[in-house]
Amino acid sequence: MVTKSHILVVEDELTSRATLSGYFENEGYRITEAADGEEMRTAFAKGDVDLVMLDIRLPGEDGLSLLKELRQSSDVGIIMVTGKSDDVDRIVALEMGADDYVTKPFNPRELLARAKNLLKRTSAARMADKNEPVKKFSGWTLDTEKRRLESPEGKDVRLTRGEFELLVAMVNNSGRVLTRDNLLDHISHREWDPNDRTVDVLIGRLRRKIETTPQDPELIATVHGVGYVFTGGRD
Repeated sequence: MVTKSHILVVEDELTSRATLSGYFENEGYRITEAADGEEMRTAFAKGDVDLVMLDIRLPGEDGLSLLKELRQSSDVGIIMVTGKSDDVDRIVALEMGADDYVTKPFNPRELLARAKNLLKRTSAARMADKNEPVKKFSGWTLDTEKRRLESPEGKDVRLTRGEFELLVAMVNNSGRVLTRDNLLDHISHREWDPNDRTVDVLIGRLRRKIETTPQDPELIATVHGVGYVFTGGRD
């Protein structure tokens, strides 16, 4: 079974949001709607969004602020939806990390083509990254073939099987929120009964090994009520 790409539509105007969502649903995509930043965060925290369509003009927190927030923790594909008079904002959005933009009023078929192309690029980049045996982040080197983790100082850091599998899963999904169930699926030989807080214990042990300050982690962030996200970035 082919998994449908999940698109998050962030648009405050109800009619525009419903029209856009309906069009993409008819094309076979899974759609979640959000009217503002708070609803966007709730939807995005579930961890399986592949593409965000983000209106630049939103009440309260505008699209640029939300774009900046997303880019601080995720490499998800982002298409900005802008007005004709938003030339400067379009340039700023691209400089801040937006992948593409469309101008209202837009042809839905053009937006569909842009979305398809962006989803192909992000999916290919994600697969290429997963297939690369050596991962680098914040000075660390993780060799998935040799099952070896090297610190920024060049020292080998011993990991248990569970710690290693969990770290590989998180690095491969950098910027994507993973639930505890998601992470349990990546642990082939669980060290505890899955009813225990296996993931939380493993995360705590990983933090003590790779974080400068485990009590104030910078690489593995907690998303309260959902799970964890790896924000370590790349070298």
